[in-house]
Amino acid sequence: MTPPNITILITAYHESTTIGRAIEAIRPQIGDPPAEIIVVCPDDETAAAASTNVTVLRDAGQGKPAALNLGLEHATGQIIVMTDGDVFISPDALAALLAPFDDPQTGAVSGRPVSLSPRDTMLGYWSHLLTDAGAHTERLLREERGDFMVCSGYLYAIRAGLVEYIPEDALAEDAVVSHLIGEQGYRIRYAPDAVVFVKYPTTYHDWLTQRVRSTGGYVQPVVAQSPLHMRSFRHEAIAGTGRALAYARSPREFAWTVLLMLARLHLWLLIFWRVKLQAKPLLDLWQRVESTK
Repeated sequence: MTPPNITILITAYHESTTIGRAIEAIRPQIGDPPAEIIVVCPDDETAAAASTNVTVLRDAGQGKPAALNLGLEHATGQIIVMTDGDVFISPDALAALLAPFDDPQTGAVSGRPVSLSPRDTMLGYWSHLLTDAGAHTERLLREERGDFMVCSGYLYAIRAGLVEYIPEDALAEDAVVSHLIGEQGYRIRYAPDAVVFVKYPTTYHDWLTQRVRSTGGYVQPVVAQSPLHMRSFRHEAIAGTGRALAYARSPREFAWTVLLMLARLHLWLLIFWRVKLQAKPLLDLWQRVESTK
């Protein structure tokens, strides 16, 4: 089968120190002639740091969904790979991510985030637990059963034409895109070998800020009213508790796991207040998290 024509769409916001690494991890994997790489950013520093042979689009700084919509307008590939300017992918990640598109019923494929944060700190341990025992395990199970799943916004690919517009107030744009594709009858697949390396927050304030904007998207109407489901407070409590407790390797990690459960309760209460009751706009909730850069 002829490999599909692809577009790599990278959204970035004041990420001049990391965008180069993100692009250079992709460049050896995009073939000859090389695939189209589009960087969407609002700032001069990131635009200047993007390497040559990259199309740079300047967005108005109105949030990631707006930046993605601008990128989607200009993308020419049959498959559109979406990632961020502050992460980087593993060697051969793109091959693994694109392989499931051989099936015409595949509408999107999620990569696998892997934490770069140290496991010997509480917040670093939380990042490993949530990515390994949480998201990775859940996606593996859903892939095996053929169930709907939400793609990871750090690295995923979609079939062109299935999503033409993302609501620009979406907090969890990856969840919105996944639901829009799943509701058309296409399958969402998981490629665990398509690894993307991510640095997670190092302070509780940054952790809450990041999680409110990502997890909070699941109570917004596009996701909450969809017949397809993956994530909720109830599902976390029922399916996630046993996995989380079993993940600990020591009494200290077990204690950190218990603290994470309390933090998740704090998070869901904050989401209920700020997103559901106060209905704060995207730009109020989408605050920059510096410790992940």
